[in-house]
Amino acid sequence: MNPMGAGSSMGGWNMLRALRNRDEVTAHRVSRRSVRRVVEFARPYRRDITVFLVTVVLAAIIGVATPVLAGDVINAISRGGTDAGGLVVRLALVIAGLAVLDALLSLVQRWYSARIGEGIILNLRTRVYDHVQRMPLQFFTRTQTGALVSRLNNDVTGAQRAFTSTLSGVVSNIIQLVLTAAVMFTLSWQITALSLVLLPIFIIPARRVGRRLAEITRESYDLDAKMNATMTERFGVAGALLVKLFGRPDVEARRFGDRAERVRDIGIQSAMYSRTFFVAMLLVASLAQALTYGLGGWLAVRGNVSAGTVVTLALLLTRLYGPLTALSNVRVDVMSALVSFDRVFEVLDLRPSIAEKPDAVAIPRGAGRLEFSDVRFRYPAAAEVSLASLEDVATLDRTVQEPVLRGVSFTVEPGQMVALVGPSGAGKSTTSMLVSRIYDVTDGAVRVGGVDVRDATLDSLRDTIGVVTQDSHLFHETIAENLRYAKPDASDDELWAALRGAQVEELVRALPDGLDTMVGERGYRFSGGEKQRIAIARLLLKSPSIVILDEATAHLDSESEAAVQRALSVALSGRTALVIAHRLSTVREADQILVLDGGRIVERGRHDELVAVGGLYAELYRTQFAVADSPAPHTDAVGPEPLIMMPRPDYDPV
Repeated sequence: MNPMGAGSSMGGWNMLRALRNRDEVTAHRVSRRSVRRVVEFARPYRRDITVFLVTVVLAAIIGVATPVLAGDVINAISRGGTDAGGLVVRLALVIAGLAVLDALLSLVQRWYSARIGEGIILNLRTRVYDHVQRMPLQFFTRTQTGALVSRLNNDVTGAQRAFTSTLSGVVSNIIQLVLTAAVMFTLSWQITALSLVLLPIFIIPARRVGRRLAEITRESYDLDAKMNATMTERFGVAGALLVKLFGRPDVEARRFGDRAERVRDIGIQSAMYSRTFFVAMLLVASLAQALTYGLGGWLAVRGNVSAGTVVTLALLLTRLYGPLTALSNVRVDVMSALVSFDRVFEVLDLRPSIAEKPDAVAIPRGAGRLEFSDVRFRYPAAAEVSLASLEDVATLDRTVQEPVLRGVSFTVEPGQMVALVGPSGAGKSTTSMLVSRIYDVTDGAVRVGGVDVRDATLDSLRDTIGVVTQDSHLFHETIAENLRYAKPDASDDELWAALRGAQVEELVRALPDGLDTMVGERGYRFSGGEKQRIAIARLLLKSPSIVILDEATAHLDSESEAAVQRALSVALSGRTALVIAHRLSTVREADQILVLDGGRIVERGRHDELVAVGGLYAELYRTQFAVADSPAPHTDAVGPEPLIMMPRPDYDPV
């Protein structure tokens, strides 16, 4: 007979896991507020948790009752008598009935455990995902993506464990330990006391094993993280291309192999430590059981106890060591789950800087007037938008940033194109970000259609503003899904019309899967010009009255540029435009040019006027625009309305 039952084995495993996490957990302090929030979070599941705990208690009672009945069977056999056979059969039937009931309770426990656990995971993940989407752009530029994903996976799962394995384990172990100890001391306090003598011999070495396991486990996690980061970078299209152009495959493989070999070695060590732990647990329990049989048998021979009592004590002993070892680390188990909750709450407590007011108003449909009124802006400090744990730093930078914009004022009337030019860091990209509320102004106001964007509903703002960047992003989905990201209810006819306006219909129709063609990671299955035209089709489908354009042809060859310019001529027709200019052709077409320097508008006017003045614009014209100039687009390449351009997310924010 295996001296350690299933319950004891699970208790031992829980203890081992707790020992691994001991150092990290004890270094963390969970606030009372977090505990109250956990309780509030569990409130919707209070009935399910109650039923779950009742089944746990019943299962613990059955676990103690079965050995007692087994002892009664032995006593009935020892006593003999005419009714001994019938009594044995009845007791066996009761034991069988309890086994069936225990099996049914196990299924009920599992169902409620899964219901509670998966429900908590669903609620936590959806809340965190929704919350993270509302964080400012700077949050994503500072955060490690892997650390953020870990909050949605590992920490959410750890939090869920608080209401399933940890809660059930604590309740079950306490009930089982109290009942078992009470029954054992009632039957024979001498045998019970002797059986517990070996417990310290097991627990003390187990703690040392746990500390060593914690060390090698942390090293394994670090190596796994580094390998995952390497694979993520090298397996992406851009990373794979860089390796092929500049990398050395043999060196890459050797570096990866060295880390993988260390993970293998750690895996072997971990397996041996774990096996040693369980072997030691089984050995100590077996020795304790042998002592029970020895002392109990000696007492039974002398007539001090019955043979059935000895058997009952030996069986109960197997249900005593597991709960004792598990409960010796119950604080670590509970704290582990609470720490996971705390790390999730840490993300949820980050307040999004962009939020819709309760009394927000909709921007009038078709609004095309854009106004900047004495706009001042500084980027928030790291401590305002991020977490040290998500950046992998000890403390966040709390330095107050210098202003990027200092009193910028201008108006773009419907039917105008306004170009933003200036040296790097002048604030061009920042200006465009404020229009679509990627950030909010620090002071002053940005108005669209006469409505301050901070007072507008986010839906109406998104419907009004359209964006085309230099490197338009496409998700790894079908062309149709990428287009419908702008208008989810768009019909196929509307999709084809948008593709036709973007000068890319023939290309898509020529593809074997047409609209169902997968675009590949970041749209790399298409050339730069083709991807830009698909992005323009997405904008046409959205049909905004204001478009933010980050010179969509800046990195294209002349043929692709001409195709994109034709697509833009359709996209800009009837719309307001503000362009961050990189090419002279765009600047010449603008109704007004705003020259930014040091966060201020230092010059404004048309191209010829500014060149004649001989100021900063004239200098930029000679050193930048004239060099970057390309053949002028067709006369219809720019419509009469102004376009608003937005910078790429990976741009220098100023």
